[in-house]
Amino acid sequence: MNALQNQAAVRPQSRSAAGLRPPGRQARILAEMMRVGWRPLLDHFPSRLMTPAMMRTAFATGALLVRPDPRARVQRFRATTRGSRSTAPRTITGEWLRPRDPGEGAVLYLHGGGYSFCSPRTHRVITGRLAATAGLRVLVPRYRLAPEHPYPAAFDDAMDSYRWLLDQGVPAGRIVIAGDSSGGHLAAAVAIEACRSSLPAPAGVVLFSPWVDLSCEHLAEIDRSRRDPFISPVIAQRCGLQYAGGHDWSGPGLSLLNCDGLTLPPFLIQLGGVEALREEIEQFAEVLAKVGTPCELQVWEGQIHVFQAFNRLLPAAREAMDNAARFIRTSVKTPQETTT
Repeated sequence: MNALQNQAAVRPQSRSAAGLRPPGRQARILAEMMRVGWRPLLDHFPSRLMTPAMMRTAFATGALLVRPDPRARVQRFRATTRGSRSTAPRTITGEWLRPRDPGEGAVLYLHGGGYSFCSPRTHRVITGRLAATAGLRVLVPRYRLAPEHPYPAAFDDAMDSYRWLLDQGVPAGRIVIAGDSSGGHLAAAVAIEACRSSLPAPAGVVLFSPWVDLSCEHLAEIDRSRRDPFISPVIAQRCGLQYAGGHDWSGPGLSLLNCDGLTLPPFLIQLGGVEALREEIEQFAEVLAKVGTPCELQVWEGQIHVFQAFNRLLPAAREAMDNAARFIRTSVKTPQETTT
């Protein structure tokens, strides 16, 4: 991240608290509950017990308590990919979120969870609302998780999912890639790789609190000066190491900063104002702006990491997701549709 410090003169199109809904009482209460309840649990729970299996169970159980958006129907997904030069044909699974009257196109959504936990099921509160408000089908693959499957397993699964959509006749100009946290990292990596390879670029990319620097080199220092209510630097670093599996942090699919000379699609990036990832996300947006990529960066002050997951509670989260849906609808429209 040190190489980014000289790019302060480059600024993406940004919106801060002045143009976005203020946090409100619910957001302040949620952040404080996370700060005094969730973070101490992560920081002081014995590391030998804080296993990926335990985290997967905790998030899966929590997801059962949240009713997803009833306007989107869940449909299981299973397909065989054609593979690529580096991968053999493989079966990918996951789920579709389908609105009542879907438009032409699709959103490829890659869920977060530190590359080690969570699933399409845990993220229905986001993907269901996104499908309903954007009016498009949302494909959420069940990519392989670390540490059992380190890099490039998740990256290959996500690339295969994108190729599968193209093979099904969905034009790249009708596909938006989206994701949150580690899924945001993965979504950006897929978009960058598509532009680096012979694949057509997607119409746009939506990132909710993307995890940019998997090495977490500066996360502990930032957390000491501004304690994140949700993210534990120790667990984040452990997840990053498990996923990288000894690969060079600067390698394709791991670093998001090696995009010089690429023509990338427009990005919408949303982040919470109190999260420790704020600096690295802002710096990534500056890198995108430097290479000429249209990028709107929305900083939602007072909000926590991936606050969009609380859209049934927080008005700001609903507004943020409405903004994302609007960006998606605009991205997949043809010029003729945009002018009508």
